[in-house]
Amino acid sequence: MTPIKPLDAAWLYVDTRETPMQVGCLAIFSLPPKAGPQFLKKLVEKFRATRDFAYPFNLRLTAPRFRFLLPAWEEDRQIDLEYHFRHSALPLPGGERELGVLISRLHSNAMDFNRPLWECHLIEGLEDRRFALYMKMHHSLVDGIGGMRMLARMLSPDPTSRDQRPPWAVGARARKPRPEGEVATPLQTAIDGVRTQLKTVPGVARAFGDIFKEALRQEDKDWALPFTGPRSAFNGKVSGQRRFATQHYSLDRVKKIAKAANVTVNDVFLEICAASMRRYLDEIKALPDKPLTAGVPVSVRPADDQGAGNAISFIIANLNTHIADPLQRLHAIHDSAQRAKHHLQQLPKADIDNYTALFMAPFMAQLLSGLGGHLRPMFNLTVSNVPGPDRVLYFNGAKMEQMYPVSLLAHGQALNITAVSYAGQFNVGFTGCRDALPSMQRLSVYAGEALADLERQLGGDGE
Repeated sequence: MTPIKPLDAAWLYVDTRETPMQVGCLAIFSLPPKAGPQFLKKLVEKFRATRDFAYPFNLRLTAPRFRFLLPAWEEDRQIDLEYHFRHSALPLPGGERELGVLISRLHSNAMDFNRPLWECHLIEGLEDRRFALYMKMHHSLVDGIGGMRMLARMLSPDPTSRDQRPPWAVGARARKPRPEGEVATPLQTAIDGVRTQLKTVPGVARAFGDIFKEALRQEDKDWALPFTGPRSAFNGKVSGQRRFATQHYSLDRVKKIAKAANVTVNDVFLEICAASMRRYLDEIKALPDKPLTAGVPVSVRPADDQGAGNAISFIIANLNTHIADPLQRLHAIHDSAQRAKHHLQQLPKADIDNYTALFMAPFMAQLLSGLGGHLRPMFNLTVSNVPGPDRVLYFNGAKMEQMYPVSLLAHGQALNITAVSYAGQFNVGFTGCRDALPSMQRLSVYAGEALADLERQLGGDGE
């Protein structure tokens, strides 16, 4: 039995039917050049015959009904693969719309807490000789960086290789076990955790002192504070039904804009998100006078950490949606993000977990109390940029063409926009509440048009 870290356990505490805390990845593949109709049939047979379950795919909750009290993982030795692996086919014509409808439905389905918290779907019938893999895991098991690294471990840079195994047989590299003879009980783990947390109190207190000083002074316009964003169409209660849309751009396009404007790639991403939301809200006559804010996950995972679990902190960036000019808005976003990152970087590494837990405590408290979606949001939405593999990868000879993140929502957070880079691409997944944002696809279209607008203003082609 392995006790679950507080930051990971928080995602279990706030999981409900309306707010399932699961994250996914959609990978689209093209069949090998000489592959016939038997390729996918044999691939499905290979998946169903593979019953080796690596960490963390072999973990389940010890007591699902009591997951709010000292939750822990245990190894499941009787995993029902027929439940966890599904084989689906799209209706004709097998285009992006049909795929989006299926992923929206699959991502809406809640997970069974009596089983390991993951599913894998192989989807055939995509046009142009393509198929897809959709992988879904609970956020208590994995964060975005960990998920991308697990996917990369499943794939190969060699198009001739045919020995790749399903994701559950590869998994993440397990955490180092304690030395033999040192078995940690839940009580000992709790005592160790409290001892460690007490050591970090002074540093965390100083960090929050800085935030409160800024809140009282309100002199730094670049400093985006919690609960200062306005209520918007994105910040009501959510249902359990999801919508999913995608966009993909050349990463080189985004980098050229960033270089020309002397900002970062992430700043450009935040700007096109801000532009699309400003346009969407303006069209429905619901654009707030005050600027929207974004919660931006920041990875604190060491480069050599190949494990699962969560290793993230958060900053809040001002999206400056009250500014009409795209370039002026881009530079204002850059200044806000830099200010927030600088603040986080001042913290010692040992303090970051506690800082993150305390920083997110009001957000989690709103969800646990049922007040999320009724009160002013801590921030208006989450915008995340996850680095993915930088070279073309293959799965048993099938080339991975694109990969998209599929994220989670919460009450007061009806929209999530997450990007992942892959082999010179910048792929963006828009996850929204079906009932709160019935025309969410417009946001994805507007983001692409905002990128072209930036190119034109900076002297580019505006593809």
